[in-house]
Amino acid sequence: MTQHQKVLFNQLESYRHDLLAVVEGLSNQQANIIPQGFHNNIRWNLGHVYLDQFLWIETLTKERTAVPEHFAQWFGFGTSPKDFTEETPSFEELKHLLKTQPSFIKNTYQSRLDEVFEPVEMGMRTIEDVLVRTIFHEGMHVQAIMDLRKFITDNRP
Repeated sequence: MTQHQKVLFNQLESYRHDLLAVVEGLSNQQANIIPQGFHNNIRWNLGHVYLDQFLWIETLTKERTAVPEHFAQWFGFGTSPKDFTEETPSFEELKHLLKTQPSFIKNTYQSRLDEVFEPVEMGMRTIEDVLVRTIFHEGMHVQAIMDLRKFITDNRP
């Protein structure tokens, strides 16, 4: 693995740690609140981040990943917590999945980062390209979660 690939995996793990730190101390109830003016809750954002990373890898490689069944129905683009069912992973389950995802991706794809595929959106051709994009996407959702958290904790009854 090259130095820049080591840096990429370090970023993947570090930013995921930061995401999980933002939700530390929140209750399941808080994670499920959809404040007025928001479309989703913290729980949805966590599931979406998890799904997005694997979906982009699947889109590029045309190979199945570790995405659990029904995740796209609950956490895909355009979905909302209104789509949740009793089977939708809990806040705690999502935190666990997110915690283990970076090492799973590293162990599964580290030897394939430079493998070239047919280009997808924005000309992404490698798994490395996809990971750069998904890290950026995760950062956007970290900000959304921070906004939700601030609203929820500042507006307690």
